[in-house]
Amino acid sequence: MKDRTRKMEVCDQEIVDLYWQRNQEAVAATERVYGARLRNLAKNILHSQQDAEECVNDTYLKAWQTIPPTKPQCLFAYLMKICRFKAFDRLDWQNAQKRKGQVIQLTAELTECIPDAAIEKNLEGQEIGCLLDTFVRRLSEDKRRMFLRRYWLGQSIAEIAREIGRGESYVKTNLYRIRESLRSYLEEEGVLI
Repeated sequence: MKDRTRKMEVCDQEIVDLYWQRNQEAVAATERVYGARLRNLAKNILHSQQDAEECVNDTYLKAWQTIPPTKPQCLFAYLMKICRFKAFDRLDWQNAQKRKGQVIQLTAELTECIPDAAIEKNLEGQEIGCLLDTFVRRLSEDKRRMFLRRYWLGQSIAEIAREIGRGESYVKTNLYRIRESLRSYLEEEGVLI
């Protein structure tokens, strides 16, 4: 595992260097290393292969425009963040086009845990991000994987169950308990009243 991580870091650094040199091979290298995973993330959010492809292409363009001046420590995390924002932006646009008041299921699941707009005004986005980061780091590895797969990668309960080799009810129960723990943690921190 350490060798794989080391290879990925070296590969990341080489790709970032290509971006800094404004070498167009950077985008091709990014596609080779991360393209499939980025498309999978976008497809989990958008439920459309064509929209996912466009979202990933937008991700590459944004990476090209922002590296430099940004020099990401972890290229994959940086690309995932861009891709998620692009996918959710596209989803918002699609929902506006359809004039639907569709609520994303993942958002609905976290509604009771994440502070509402009135409380959020008193907190900086970074503060909430730090609290969430601390909470996630305190979870066991198994629970952290489930939480991140569901709420960061947008995977379905069935996909998570299949990947961790457990039943769907196990995943649902654990995600519910994690959300309840998150709510308690945010209450303790004074974010929720």
